Amino acid sequence: MRSLSDTLARLAKMRGANPPTSPVDDRLTDLGQFGSNRGELEAKIYIPKGLMPRSALVVVLHGCTQSAAVYDQASGWSHLAEDYGFAVLFPQQTRANNANTCFNWFVPGDIRKDQGEAFSIRQMIETTIARYDIDRSRIFITGLSAGGAMTNVMLATNPELFAGGAIIAGLPYGTATTVPEAFDRMRGQGLPSVDKLQSLLRSASNHKGPWPTIAVWHGTSDATVLPANAKAIIDQWRGVHGLAIQPDIGEMIDGQSRKTWTAADGREVMEFFNIKNMGHGTPLDTSTGYGRAAPYMLDVGISSTLHIARSWGLIASFEKRVKADMDVTVAEPSVGFRPELTHGQPASGIQKTIEDALRAAGLMK
Repeated sequence: MRSLSDTLARLAKMRGANPPTSPVDDRLTDLGQFGSNRGELEAKIYIPKGLMPRSALVVVLHGCTQSAAVYDQASGWSHLAEDYGFAVLFPQQTRANNANTCFNWFVPGDIRKDQGEAFSIRQMIETTIARYDIDRSRIFITGLSAGGAMTNVMLATNPELFAGGAIIAGLPYGTATTVPEAFDRMRGQGLPSVDKLQSLLRSASNHKGPWPTIAVWHGTSDATVLPANAKAIIDQWRGVHGLAIQPDIGEMIDGQSRKTWTAADGREVMEFFNIKNMGHGTPLDTSTGYGRAAPYMLDVGISSTLHIARSWGLIASFEKRVKADMDVTVAEPSVGFRPELTHGQPASGIQKTIEDALRAAGLMK
C-alpha cells in the first residue's frame, strides 16, 4: 500500500496537470431538479431543436479536472447531437465532492446500486427520460478516465438501463475502495484475477441479461491509467457475454487497431480500440469538424465520438476498413453495435431516413 505522502504528492500533481485553457463555449443548460440527488452531483443537458419523440439519449461523463462544458466542447457530443437529433446528458462532479472534480469511482458509498453518485446519475437519467420522451431501448453512456471508470460503475450496477457503453481510459468495476488503492489500480498494480473481476460485475446487480454492448478505448502510451486496465475491463465483461479470450475479428480503422468479440447469435457485443502511441485522454480527429484539442482531449486522427455514435446507430455508418489479415482496403458499411439490430427492431426516425437514402443510392444493402 502506498504511503500517505506518496498519495498526497500524486493528488497535487493531478491538480497542476492542466494548463490554462481558452474560454469555453458552454452550450449546455441545467437539467433542474432530478430527485433526491444523494450523490450531490450537478446535471447538464443538451437538447437539440426539434427533438423527435422517442429519441436516443447519450450520457457523457467528464474526466478529472474537467467540467461538463469543457468535455462537451472538446469531444463534440452536443454538435453531433444537434446534427443527428438525439439528446445528451452530462452529469457533473463538484469540488465539494472531489477537489479534482473526479467522479468517485472507487468510493463504496458512491458505486453501489441506488447509492451515492451512481444513484444520482440514475435519477438524472430517469428525469430526462420522462421529461423528453426518451426511448428506453436507446440509452447509452460513455466517459473518460474517472468518468470512464464511473461509466463502468453505471453499466455494472444498472445494466438493464443501457443498450451500450464506451469506456475511454477507464478502469474495471469494484477493484478499489480507497484513494491509495485507486492509484495502484491506475498504475496497473493489484488488479484482481479474471474470476474475481467477473464476480465483482455479477454481484453489482441482480440482472441476468441481456447485457449492454461494451466498447473500450485506450492509448498504448497511457501513463496515467495504464493499458492493463483496458484488458481487465474486457476480461470483466467477457464472462456475462460468454466470450472467448481471443477476439473474433481484428482489423485496422483510421490506422488504429480494433478488435471485436461476437456473441453466439452473431452480434458484435464488445470492441477494443487500442490507440498506438496515445497518452491519457479521449482520441479525436478534429478534421471531422467535431471536437477540438485540449488537455486530455487528443487529436490523434481518429474520432472516438464519431465511431462510438456510429456503433450505437446514432449516425450514418461508413468508413474504410483494413482487415488485419489482408493488404487491401475495402469500403463497407459499419453496423457495429446498432441497437436496432441488437433488439431485432427496424431503424426509425432520422436513422431510417439516412439508411433509406443510402439504400436508394446503392450504398447499403
